[in-house]
Amino acid sequence: MKNDYKLGSIVLMKKAHPCGTNEWEITRLGADIKIKCTGCGRSIMLPRIDFNKKLKKIIKL
Repeated sequence: MKNDYKLGSIVLMKKAHPCGTNEWEITRLGADIKIKCTGCGRSIMLPRIDFNKKLKKIIKL
């Protein structure tokens, strides 16, 4: 399950963002993964290893 995501996928993370949602959209893939909050639009970059640890579920491919 961990590597079934692709560009534009909506994923559910283990911890919620301070805005209240824990759904994120993947906007960049590589060694680092850039995700954008679907609630407030904030973007962050995570190393792929950390992203895989924090990933809970893939909602939409």
